[in-house]
Amino acid sequence: MRAMILAAGRGERMRPLTDRVPKPLLRVGSRSLIEWHLKRLADAGFHEVVINHAHLGESIENALGDGSRFGLAIRYSPEAEALETAGGIANALALLGNEPFLVVNGDVFTDYDFAQARRLAIRMRADGLLAWCVLVSNPAHHPSGDFGLMGERLVADAVDGARLTFSGIGLYEPALFAGIVAGQRAALAPLLRRAAERGLAGAEHHHGHWTDVGTPQRLAELDAELNRQEPIR
Repeated sequence: MRAMILAAGRGERMRPLTDRVPKPLLRVGSRSLIEWHLKRLADAGFHEVVINHAHLGESIENALGDGSRFGLAIRYSPEAEALETAGGIANALALLGNEPFLVVNGDVFTDYDFAQARRLAIRMRADGLLAWCVLVSNPAHHPSGDFGLMGERLVADAVDGARLTFSGIGLYEPALFAGIVAGQRAALAPLLRRAAERGLAGAEHHHGHWTDVGTPQRLAELDAELNRQEPIR
């Protein structure tokens, strides 16, 4: 099973920090955001990881190399201009294979157990699902949430108060991206909503640690937290 880390975003809200350093390479605690993901993916038994990039992408390749120092094989999917989430994934499908794959945003920090992905992929195939989304409780900066959760199915049209926030972590069948041409910009949310409306998207509520590191303040707060305690493993 392969994993993909989304690392192509410009990080406008992180400026000026991201003027010279791509957001996934910003450090929290003892390593960069993307290195936390790589460590946890390797610990979970992953061997192959795809990373897309656009803004300062060469810096990401130079910092991470072929992945061997993490016990991984990294392949890169460069984008001349960021293709948004679904566009970036569709552009990398040739590197991701024909089985369900795990995707995680490069600018979140979490203790979600990536080792669950293999079990969930088997379940997706058995249930005919196109996606499995990890949801979290709504953070203060996103109180209205994104999707509902009914049992273990994603709900597209839940009302405010019944919605949770999409964590940026999901498993997807390649077929979810059918119709998106390589190099085409496309958002992920509409695909997930359509899959949910057809009963083809599973979901779970992760109650553990999750931070959307979207602003300098949240970056500083997470860095301080990690420096006060043992790193989350």
